[in-house]
Amino acid sequence: MTVRTTRRVFLSAATMMAAAMAATACGSPQDTANGGGDSAAPVKVGLVYSQSGALASYGKQYIEGFRAGLDFATGGTNKVGDRAIEITEVDDAGDPAKAVSAAKDLIGKGNKIIAGSTASGVALQVAPIAAQNKVLFISGPAATDAVTGANRYTFRSGRQSYQDVVTARSFIGDPTGKKVVVFAQDGAFGDANEAAVKAVIGGAGATVSAVRAPASATEFTPFASQIKSAKPDLLFVAWAGTTAPAMWQTLDQQGVLTSTTVVTGLDIRASWPTFGAAGSKISFLSHYFDGASDTEAAKAAKAKIPGGILDLFHPDGFAAAQMVVRAAQEGGDDVDKMITALEGWSFEGVKGTMTIRAEDHALLQPMYQASLTGSGDAFTATAQQALAGDETAPPVQAMKG
Repeated sequence: MTVRTTRRVFLSAATMMAAAMAATACGSPQDTANGGGDSAAPVKVGLVYSQSGALASYGKQYIEGFRAGLDFATGGTNKVGDRAIEITEVDDAGDPAKAVSAAKDLIGKGNKIIAGSTASGVALQVAPIAAQNKVLFISGPAATDAVTGANRYTFRSGRQSYQDVVTARSFIGDPTGKKVVVFAQDGAFGDANEAAVKAVIGGAGATVSAVRAPASATEFTPFASQIKSAKPDLLFVAWAGTTAPAMWQTLDQQGVLTSTTVVTGLDIRASWPTFGAAGSKISFLSHYFDGASDTEAAKAAKAKIPGGILDLFHPDGFAAAQMVVRAAQEGGDDVDKMITALEGWSFEGVKGTMTIRAEDHALLQPMYQASLTGSGDAFTATAQQALAGDETAPPVQAMKG
C-alpha cells in the first residue's frame, strides 16, 4: 500500500531569549530526561489525517490549527526543553485501512505519539492499534462518542456527538413534556442522529419522533407537511449532501421555520451559503466559529492561521498540539507518564477552559448556541450563548482497555 507522506521537522534557531522562554514554558532538559526521554533526541509525533478525500477541508483546518497550537504551546520554539518536535504527516484520505497502515509504520519508526483522525471510522480503527502498541493516540475532529473510553491510551482533542445534542437540547430548556421531531435522511447518518436525540433529549423527558426522507429525495413538501402536522417544540435537522439547499428552501416556504424552533449543526464556513434565505431563521448548535471566543489561544491562532479567520476544526488541531507538548514535557518518552500527565489536566484552549476527564478521557469544553445574519456568502455567525464544559459533559464511560 502506498501512503503519501509529508515530513516536516521543526528545528528552531532560537535566540538566547527564546531559549529562556522555552525553558520556562516547557521545562528544563533535565526535567525531560526525568520523564524518560533522551534530551538530545527529537520528540517524534505522527499525524495521520485527511489531506485528501471527502474530509480534506476538515483535515486542512486541523493541521493549520495544530501548527498554530504548537507555536503557542512552545513559545515559538517548537521544542520541549532542548528536544525538537519532529512531525511526520501522513494522508489517510479518510480510509481506515490506510490510517491503520500508516499508524503501524509510524510506530515502527519510533513515534510514541500519534494524532489526527479526521474521520470517526479512522479513529475507531487506530485506537486499538495504540493500545496494542502502548503508544499515545490523540484523536482529532472525529466526533463519534465511541472514542471516549476506548482505552487508556486514547484521548481526543475535539468534541463528541453527545456534546452536540446536549447543546441542541439547551434551546428548549427543560425537555420534560416537550415534543421533538428529528428530520433526517434514511441511512446510517440519520439513524445515528435519531438515536442520539432519543437518548439525550428523550432521556431527559421529551417525546421524540422522526420524519425520515430517502437519501434520493428531491421533493420535500410532503415531509414539511408531516413536520408541521406534528407541531413539535423542537425540530432537529440532520442533513448532508447536495440536496440541502432545496430541503431548507422547502422548509422555509412551507412555514416550518417560523412555526417552531429549528436546530441544526453549524458546519464549516464554506457550507453556510447552502442555507440560503433560511439561514437567519435557524438556531444553530456549534462546536466553533470565528468570533465565538476571545481567548489568548484564539488570538494566537488567528495570528497564525492563513487568512486570520478561524473555522470549525482549527481548535481541534490547536488543542492536539497543546496536548502533545504537555505529554512530552511531563512524560518524556514514557507513555504511562504521558497518560498520567493528560488525565485530569485543564488548560486554556481556543474555545476556553478544556478539561480531560480522567475516568474516560472525554474532553469537556465550551459549546455554543449560534445564529446567522446576512445571506449567502455574507453570512455572519454570532454566539447567542456559550455552554460551559460541565453543562455539556457526556456520561462517564467505563474504560474499555
